[in-house]
Amino acid sequence: MESIKNIMVALDLSSMDNHLIEYSSFLADKLNVEQVYFIHNIKKYEISELFDEELKKLNLDQIIGDELNEKVESRYTASAPWEVLISEDSNTESLIHYTANKYQIDLVLLGNKSPKKGTGVVPSKLLRLLKCSILSIPKTAQKQLEKIWVGTDFSAHSRKSFALAEMLKNKLQVQLNAVHVYHVPIQFSPYVTREDAAQKIEKHLQQKAIKFVKKLNTNNPDELHLIYAKESSVIEKFTLEIEKQKPDLIILSDKGSNNISSLLIGSLTEELFEEHLSRPLLVVK
Repeated sequence: MESIKNIMVALDLSSMDNHLIEYSSFLADKLNVEQVYFIHNIKKYEISELFDEELKKLNLDQIIGDELNEKVESRYTASAPWEVLISEDSNTESLIHYTANKYQIDLVLLGNKSPKKGTGVVPSKLLRLLKCSILSIPKTAQKQLEKIWVGTDFSAHSRKSFALAEMLKNKLQVQLNAVHVYHVPIQFSPYVTREDAAQKIEKHLQQKAIKFVKKLNTNNPDELHLIYAKESSVIEKFTLEIEKQKPDLIILSDKGSNNISSLLIGSLTEELFEEHLSRPLLVVK
């Protein structure tokens, strides 16, 4: 990916909106984007039966549009132009998918909420629908990009993540670390001690990493972290390391290879994307 030109931000009239607007302003400024779209879907059918008479007297589209325009105006400070899009659709995910294609969106920003607070959209559905990259942002995310982690399984698919990370590094001068979490396959345990197997796997991964880096059409990562999951699952260990090391951004590809230590591929990517992480997670499509 050479650049991110158009960004779309999904708003839902919750307290998360303010943070998403401010974070999108930060990104737009740092990445020199060309246009930012803020989208909100009004699901009138969910309330129309209860408040049919009241709604007849109101121009709900106008009221919500004015509210969001005022909210963006007060919190968006980047120089890139912005626009608020209001729509009515029974399926918010399909609407975002359609709009992202229509406006040639390169990156969609979503709020990563606590499950207790609910979500305006279903992240897993968008992960499957959208053709562009997706950035999930928690309320705890700081508006800074100094340390980026790129999760990799050393497959051809994961090179996409490094291409995007390289673009960010060129613009922002960030520290770029490649991260791989591995475990010992259970079928080895009756015949090889876990410690011996882990050492051999790590040596194998170091060699694999060297070959992988040579094939990248980017500069080498600043650091490579091979993390042994031990008793934990790959997801659990990766999440734990994120909370301990606190990178400013995690980047993953949406696909990978299925080897003995594959990291976050297919359903695993989806599982992590649905986690309530404290750091922003970007999935490269």
